[in-house]
Amino acid sequence: MKLCIVTHKIKKGDGQGRVNYEVAQEAIRRGHQLILLASEIAPELEHNSQVDWVAIPVEGYPTEFVRNFIFSQKSANWLRQHRSEIDLVKINGAINLAAADVNAVHFVHSSWLRSPVHISRNRRDLYGLYQWLFTAFNARREKQAFQRAKVVVAVSEKVAQELVNIGVPRSGIQVIVNGVDLEEFAPGKSVGISQPSDACGGLRLRQKLGLPEKENVTLALFAGDIRTPRKNLDTVLHALAKVPDLHLVVVGHTEGSPFPQMAASLGLNQRVHFVGFRRDIPEIMRAVDLFIFPSRYEACSLVLLEALSSGLPVITAAATGGAELVTPECGIVLSDSDDIDALAMALMSLDAQRMQQMGEAARSVAEQHSWSTMAKTYVDLFEELSKNAEHRSHTNLSPSTRPITLPFGATEAN
Repeated sequence: MKLCIVTHKIKKGDGQGRVNYEVAQEAIRRGHQLILLASEIAPELEHNSQVDWVAIPVEGYPTEFVRNFIFSQKSANWLRQHRSEIDLVKINGAINLAAADVNAVHFVHSSWLRSPVHISRNRRDLYGLYQWLFTAFNARREKQAFQRAKVVVAVSEKVAQELVNIGVPRSGIQVIVNGVDLEEFAPGKSVGISQPSDACGGLRLRQKLGLPEKENVTLALFAGDIRTPRKNLDTVLHALAKVPDLHLVVVGHTEGSPFPQMAASLGLNQRVHFVGFRRDIPEIMRAVDLFIFPSRYEACSLVLLEALSSGLPVITAAATGGAELVTPECGIVLSDSDDIDALAMALMSLDAQRMQQMGEAARSVAEQHSWSTMAKTYVDLFEELSKNAEHRSHTNLSPSTRPITLPFGATEAN
């Protein structure tokens, strides 16, 4: 099978890029040929004999809006010229409007535009206007793109419902949840709910970050963009003020963020630890006891799976895509992201024994969603679609050109 994947990046270190990277690697393992229409791909893909990279450079253009538009036009033009050479095309969202066999939807712009925390509702300036135009433009294009796809893949049940809300038939939607690296995000020995001697790595990292090291200190983690209200750190801070002794480490850029000042005004300076933007999230997850992420809007959060894979109890909210993975055995899903009292009660309900049990269950859930499992599901779908298309092409042939299937050992008569 000759498979074409259209997306901006295909590499590790990028959410959507990582998904397509793993899919590409699985397709290579199965012997398929790949054509990658992308601006950037991983070096190991670039130098693979089964891969043809059609580079679509967009660097130098001033805004994401313009870069996306240029990419869309160039990739669509290439597909129009070469579509007959390809067995199956996988497109990601509204990246271009060419007909796709599979369109993988990581984000529904129509739903984001209606969200009360959309940037345009919080920024009444040129940047807010730009974000509104950007989202509205993509919302219009994505409806056209989804209508032209044979199968639409949603990365979470939340995304699937959002697709139904904009008119995509549920029968044409398949949910394939994003994956997680089970080795990179692996459980550590929690410092706060066990003996420090069992948690040397976590203890050293707590020392390095200036975090509490005492064995009776429970440390929660919040990670995300804390410069906007979307991730909902404000509700977490107000809930924390009602929960004595619990400490919180916050990962995210603090420049331009209102939340350090909010934490100070709530008297939480001694219990909330802002550590800035970090790339060592796997290590930090091994040094904490639970993960809090009641985002007000999320299509599918990779960080939820990463926390589960790290063996952390998870407290999240129904508005967070991927929350369907958080069962009562491994965490708590709040019905309302903004319910401070409900979040505080959830935090107070987690004693050491329950957190340990939840952590074990969390890891079990994550083990069902490795990158390998996700990639195999995608490629299984591609092969099924390709096989069905081949079958249809054979059955539509005229009698004089239709292939003849003979019994084993038989030969065609002269």
